[in-house]
Amino acid sequence: MPPSSLDTPTPQRAPERPIGSLEVLAVVLVLLVVFRGPLSDLVSGPALQTWTTVFVSVLVQAAPFLAFGVALSAVIAVFVPRSFWSRALPSHPALAVPAAGLAGVVLPGCECGSVPIAGSLMRRGVTPAAALAFLLAAPGINPIVLTATVVAFPGRPEMAVARGLAGLVVAVLMGWLWLRLGRTEWIRLPHRPELDDLRKWPAFWAACRHDVLHAGGFLVIGAAAAATINVVVPEAWLTSLAGNAVLSVLALAVLAVLLSLCSEADAFVAASLSQFSLTSRLVFLVVGPMVDLKLISMQTGVFGRRFASRFAPATFVVAVLVGTAFGTVLL
Repeated sequence: MPPSSLDTPTPQRAPERPIGSLEVLAVVLVLLVVFRGPLSDLVSGPALQTWTTVFVSVLVQAAPFLAFGVALSAVIAVFVPRSFWSRALPSHPALAVPAAGLAGVVLPGCECGSVPIAGSLMRRGVTPAAALAFLLAAPGINPIVLTATVVAFPGRPEMAVARGLAGLVVAVLMGWLWLRLGRTEWIRLPHRPELDDLRKWPAFWAACRHDVLHAGGFLVIGAAAAATINVVVPEAWLTSLAGNAVLSVLALAVLAVLLSLCSEADAFVAASLSQFSLTSRLVFLVVGPMVDLKLISMQTGVFGRRFASRFAPATFVVAVLVGTAFGTVLL
């Protein structure tokens, strides 16, 4: 009996190999060799040299503070028992809010880590108002950030003092505002699996990787944006904008939201914006760790859209008003 066509093996085509990173790298190297002349002229231009100088200086100055802040934030999130916070804070919500804000002063951490930590505090029974006060206070007024501010503004220690006081006041005011107007159904309690790992060191490294990937990436973007602003925006525009007290404050407040800098690095970017007054730069430093694009997206993913759509705009307004007031009085 002749074999059926079903028994006849059909030749299979070899799978096509996708273009990988090695091929892309080879093409880039070839293009660099071919166009080395024009690229050399471009790199040697004064504008690009200025951009590179600002970009590298921001990264070099900010990287140690970012690394130390991320590591210490992971230690707090993993090795400190979460039940400690519910025992340490006062039972009365109105008193727990300033106590949580003050806890943020002594506990270093990036804003990328403060969002999940605040969610963990809520899961452990801490009143949401106190957890939100900690969320706002910890990234902007902890010792690492204040030390970075002193380094970024040599001879101007009042900048660090004003930043610490203004940030604490905003955090406490927003906590009390949530007690008055906030609703429980606006918050969707979060869960971060890597922090629940019973093996402490794997959880620690997982938290470090998470915060470095998020904070480090936004630091690079922010440094590039700051360098671009210094090169692309005409000096006359910055001078005219900086000369208006109201517009300069609003401009840097919006810029802080758009740049989404890590709080361990934003002081160096603010110092590079020397055309603007100290008050407007203080507002930049107060707003940034509390309201920016990455924080709004993180708060939306962790707490829900209903929460972020209310909490972020209110925090922005309070931060601008309080930062301007402290800058006018102390600077």
